[in-house]
Amino acid sequence: MPPTRILIINPNSTPSMTHALKPLIDSLGYTDTEYSYYTAPTGPPSINNAADIHASTTACLADLSTANAHGATALRSEHAYDGYLVACYSRHGLVTALRALTTAPVVGIFEASVTTALQLLDVEDQRQQFGIVSTGAAWEALLGEAVGLLLGRLGAGEGAYGRFAGVETTGLDATELHSAEQGEVKRRIQGAVRRLMEKGTVRVVLLGCAGMVGMEEWVREVVEERVRVVDGVKAGVGVLQGLIKGKF
Repeated sequence: MPPTRILIINPNSTPSMTHALKPLIDSLGYTDTEYSYYTAPTGPPSINNAADIHASTTACLADLSTANAHGATALRSEHAYDGYLVACYSRHGLVTALRALTTAPVVGIFEASVTTALQLLDVEDQRQQFGIVSTGAAWEALLGEAVGLLLGRLGAGEGAYGRFAGVETTGLDATELHSAEQGEVKRRIQGAVRRLMEKGTVRVVLLGCAGMVGMEEWVREVVEERVRVVDGVKAGVGVLQGLIKGKF
């Protein structure tokens, strides 16, 4: 049986952020899968706002849709992939755009993490919530709106009766998570987590940036043992594997 082939798409133009995903994805143990990695050829080096989302969607879509000398693209050829993961924690336009061009599953890490969080909340205890820790302040509104759209707005209200506790941010962008002094990055992430935990009965914390790969333990240091921590890249690969193997 041929291996499952998945393309991991980093829609920003920073190769080091793509490379940082590889050890985590390899550690998941899907030995029957071949992963290929793609970095946007142009566009923003870090996706920090709605304008960056749009610019990175445009750059990636143009490149991924360009045919080679044999008329094949990454989306339409005998060598096309079995699934695609968009590794940007946002309501990224590339997810919808790629779904219009391929019948293979396309998953965004934001959507995958939220649906994973819902699986981890107790349906009998409506007080339990999930929340997101992300980078710059712009994501507080952007991700809040994205959760509302994903859940049909029913779960988007911050407060005691909503499943969504809200978003807290570090003030760092995605590249600064690795370029800044790591003690300061840890302090900011843990500060955001503490603020998030004060918002309600938070039982699931979502890492709201692909650049937070490998930082789960910092979160675990400041939350109770029963609180789950979800890395969006891990969740995305898991959801995508399920869709492919289940032939959904």
